[in-house]
Amino acid sequence: MTAPAVFVSYSHDSQEHKHWVLNLATRLRQSGVDSILDQWDLGPGGDLPHFMEHGIARSTRIVMVCTERYVEKANAGVGGVGYEKMIVTADLLEKIGSSRVIPVIRQAATLARLPTFLGSKLYIDLSSDDRYETGFDQLLRELLNAPLFIKPPIGSDPFKPVEGAAKPTGLKPVDQFMQAIASIYDNSGDDGILRTEWARAAMPTSKVLFHYAMDQAEASKYIRSGGSRDFFWVLEAGRAYIVERLVSERGAA
Repeated sequence: MTAPAVFVSYSHDSQEHKHWVLNLATRLRQSGVDSILDQWDLGPGGDLPHFMEHGIARSTRIVMVCTERYVEKANAGVGGVGYEKMIVTADLLEKIGSSRVIPVIRQAATLARLPTFLGSKLYIDLSSDDRYETGFDQLLRELLNAPLFIKPPIGSDPFKPVEGAAKPTGLKPVDQFMQAIASIYDNSGDDGILRTEWARAAMPTSKVLFHYAMDQAEASKYIRSGGSRDFFWVLEAGRAYIVERLVSERGAA
């Protein structure tokens, strides 16, 4: 996989700061990032505008090391001599898409400021030694597109009916009960006598609903149960209901 090219933008505040930026860029390169830095890529007599424009053009991201001096000059659009001037001119900043820029805070955390055009951006905090390792890990993961937490895939809707599952019939409980009887009537041992357990097996529903439906069927004179309710007889009205349902269903088919 090709290493991501990253342009490191900073101001030459002091030799100490230049050395700090050099160490940051070096560690990025050692970690798989092609960091572009003037201290390596620009020598005496080099063309400053060309270096800046070419480096930014071929980079996927720009790391802006924000010190107080960098922010002030970036906001003012002015600068001193040499490389500083090229970094902080407003014309250059306009060429850098803000979505490509990763601000790095180098000021004290209590003084953290960003250039105005980056004011709403989230930044990486490298303001002190105790924040450095956490911040560097965050920066490296962003540059290498290796997030610490990966967004999980969307699961299935727990309230969506399972495909192929039985769908509500819309029938009243008594109708479901009589439908179950119709499915087992021809297999009964004696004419019109059925065991309750057969009907229960043919009507897969709750025990409460089954007994309610059976009570409704008996109240409608479709059936008459024995004393223990272990069996029941299908009465004339019940047989008429079954025949009517069978004729209706075959006609619909």
